[in-house]
Amino acid sequence: MTASKLLRRAAGTALLIAAIWPAAAIAEDRHAGYYYPDIMSEETYRARAQTMPDADREVRLGFVSAHTAEQMGRDYPPRYALFAKGAAAEKLIIIGLHDDSFATLFRARGVLAQLTAQARTTTLFRNLAVEDFFTFFDLAKMLGFAQITVTDGDGYAHRINLE
Repeated sequence: MTASKLLRRAAGTALLIAAIWPAAAIAEDRHAGYYYPDIMSEETYRARAQTMPDADREVRLGFVSAHTAEQMGRDYPPRYALFAKGAAAEKLIIIGLHDDSFATLFRARGVLAQLTAQARTTTLFRNLAVEDFFTFFDLAKMLGFAQITVTDGDGYAHRINLE
């Protein structure tokens, strides 16, 4: 094979890869660009908890609905929206609704810390005697969530993979 044929074949292969790559990325996270910007950072949390045997789509949607109803019952508007996506509602998404509360990932982590404090007051954590050990991420794992995405809904999105 001549050098020019090799060069054309390599260019064709590179063009094919470039055409396929964005489609694969979009297929991997179809929520990016709709609910939040592209994921800019990612981490993995190795949960101390196990997924509960009865944790299914209905349980996860019930958790989100109960949390949302609690927020809506307050005298002030919610600072963030929490919802589940994916075929099995296995992706938890938390979007800041005001510029200040989720302006940085550090502030979003503050909200996650508050969610841990709230989870530690639940009957579930008290009955398991894990209220001083498990976090909100452990609760999410117990409910069967596979990932949590936090975002300000504008400039960044951060993913926490739950293992």
